[in-house]
Formats: sequence, structure tokens, C-alpha cells
Amino acid sequence: MRKVLIVLAFIFAVIGIPFVILPLGTLGVLPAGLSLLFGALAFFKSPAGHKNVPTWLMVLAGLLLAVIVIKAMIPDEVVKDNEFEQKKIESKQEDLKDLEELEDL
Repeated sequence: MRKVLIVLAFIFAVIGIPFVILPLGTLGVLPAGLSLLFGALAFFKSPAGHKNVPTWLMVLAGLLLAVIVIKAMIPDEVVKDNEFEQKKIESKQEDLKDLEELEDL
């Protein structure tokens, strides 16, 4: 049972890494949380001398959860580019002038 829990915790930790890296919002909480859960269960099922692997899996899952929470707190704001907007307006005005010149011909 201990080995199955360790394998499940490892699988969910590996699945959680791309969820943290990719911009998927808080969707990565599920695999990281499951990894933490299975790691904790493996930790409690392990004998005294064999708690090293579940401990590291819980640390990894905790780090994944921390990164997800931190990324969720940082706002995704898009800064308005005033220079681009000005160029777009100027381009539109030039296009209108060109069309008026074509109508006059």
C-alpha cells in the first residue's frame, strides 16, 4: 500500500509541474493537492526508517501549491500602449486622406 501511495504522489507531482509552469490559473491545485494527500498518507503508512521519500514528495507538493497560490495573487494586467494607439489613429487619418484623394480623381 505504501508503494502505491508513493507512486501516486509522484505521478501527481509530475503532472502538477506543467500545470504550475503553464498559464492555467489555479487548475494546478488539483494534482498538487492530490500529491500532497497521497504523500501524507504514504508518510503515515511508512515505518520509522523509510519516511524520506514521502517527505520529499510532500515538500515538492507544498512548493507546487505555494507557487500556484503566489501566481494566483499576482494580477495579470495589460498596460495600454499609448504610442501604438496614437500611430493607429494617425494611420486611420492617412487612410481617409488617401481615400478622399482617390475620390477626387
